[in-house]
Amino acid sequence: MPVHDIHSYSNPLESRVTHVELDLAVSFREKKLRGAATLALETAGRTLVLDTRDLNILRVNGSAAGFTLGPRDQFLGSPLTIQLPRGVRSVVVEYETSPQASGLQWLDPAQTAGKQHPFLFSQSQAIHARSWIPIQDSPGVRVTYSARINVPVPLTPLMSARIVRPGHFHLPQPVSPYLIALAVGDLQFKALSKRCGVWAEPSMLDQAAREFEDTEKMVQAAESLYGAYRWGRYDLLVLPPSFPFGGMENPCLTFATPTVIAGDKSLVSLVAHELAHSWSGNLVTNSTWRDFWLNEGFTTYIERRIQEVLYGRRRSEMEFAIESGELEGELKELKPADQKLVIDLSGRDPDDGMTMVPYVKGALLLRRLEEKHGRERFDAWIRSYFDQFAYQSISSEEFVAFLRKSFPGENVDAWLHQPGLPPDAPRIRFDFGSTPTHAWSTQEWLHWLRAQPAGLSAAQMSEMDQQWDFTRSGNSEIAAQWLLMAVRAGYRPAYGRLEQFLVEVGRRKFVKPLFEALVKTSEGRARAEAIYKKARPGYHPITQSTVDAILR
Repeated sequence: MPVHDIHSYSNPLESRVTHVELDLAVSFREKKLRGAATLALETAGRTLVLDTRDLNILRVNGSAAGFTLGPRDQFLGSPLTIQLPRGVRSVVVEYETSPQASGLQWLDPAQTAGKQHPFLFSQSQAIHARSWIPIQDSPGVRVTYSARINVPVPLTPLMSARIVRPGHFHLPQPVSPYLIALAVGDLQFKALSKRCGVWAEPSMLDQAAREFEDTEKMVQAAESLYGAYRWGRYDLLVLPPSFPFGGMENPCLTFATPTVIAGDKSLVSLVAHELAHSWSGNLVTNSTWRDFWLNEGFTTYIERRIQEVLYGRRRSEMEFAIESGELEGELKELKPADQKLVIDLSGRDPDDGMTMVPYVKGALLLRRLEEKHGRERFDAWIRSYFDQFAYQSISSEEFVAFLRKSFPGENVDAWLHQPGLPPDAPRIRFDFGSTPTHAWSTQEWLHWLRAQPAGLSAAQMSEMDQQWDFTRSGNSEIAAQWLLMAVRAGYRPAYGRLEQFLVEVGRRKFVKPLFEALVKTSEGRARAEAIYKKARPGYHPITQSTVDAILR
């Protein structure tokens, strides 16, 4: 049963959408989607309220009357209220998107790997689906969907659904609207196994396939831990570098940033993470964004377990230690209210909750439960959790109630409702080496770089750079950390690479801290503004919004 969602205008308790059928044409010239959404209703009251953001509503059920579009809120968009005749069980909304739709990014050919064709991709999480589909845009309202997508030749459309035939898609499992996804580009496919494969631009395909060749093994590892994979195929789509996140767990088709292609599989934990969402997030989903940790805490924990099966305990613990260190650093910067797992997002964009807290603090809570109750017993509980709530959206309160059925008296209130880490939080210890070698992994380099003392001089940075060539590193994680240190130290030889990196890469994880560091000095602010003027047109609206706020 849907619960009240402060980030949605919709009225699912009165009229509830259960299936969406899209018929859309893609216009790169206008940077618009145009067509219709047919919405099937399970229950129908006197009105149906949908979420929209900057949509041009043309007709509803063939008429330009019988509906109203409310005023626009900066976060929520505008409610679309439709009067329902008695007995109606479906509604057809004809519409077109805005070129500035927050959930879509339109790329010119020059912004792609191939430089020959344009590219389009969506990013609907958290509440951006409403910018390209009129829908009840709440994670508590799950829908199945079908689609027909018309695109210019020779481009290929893809969606987070099964391909019925070229341009036609269907997802029979009910998902939250933020998991509806679309991409269009010059794309080719390479199989990795019978149920796994990778899509990418032709010039990226072989490299991506080599990097992600362990994907089938990851699926098998996850199944051995938490039960059958329930979505049919598991494919990956490598997007252009402007994609604002590391990955997005769209069903059947994970969207992935090219910045994880390091050539040595050192960053493929991202694939393990997005795959883990096939259980935690896609199968069992947070019912509102206050409980985002239910998606990401479980997923980060499961990611660590998958990595352990494939690559050993040492690597898994090393990666967990790095993430725990990142969390501890971020906790020092966050307001106490934002350090809680159950977060108050009233009057805020739910994207504000996408910190390390739901990911790593959530994973540490589950690690604490594993250590307290034993891995075998806790694994069995997680399996039962996924079976109990499969294809449902739940709250933290429902999680606690189910936890206490198996573990009576278990108290996790401090984890959920208090800032910081509780005294019983696990400490992830890893013995990182102190003397660098060329054989070090990405995670060892990151730990070593972050352990360097504050206040490094430009001369000290230069000495490190001459020895290890950090400024020219092709590993995006190492490059981003080094460039952050270069900004703080005023290391000018890295400024050219800094500008190149920020113009080419739109991943929010890298962009945000670099701009935050730059604006701390007047010289840095001037550099930030000059770089952003070049970079902004290539950023996704989510990244644009983040940097706009920093520069304000």
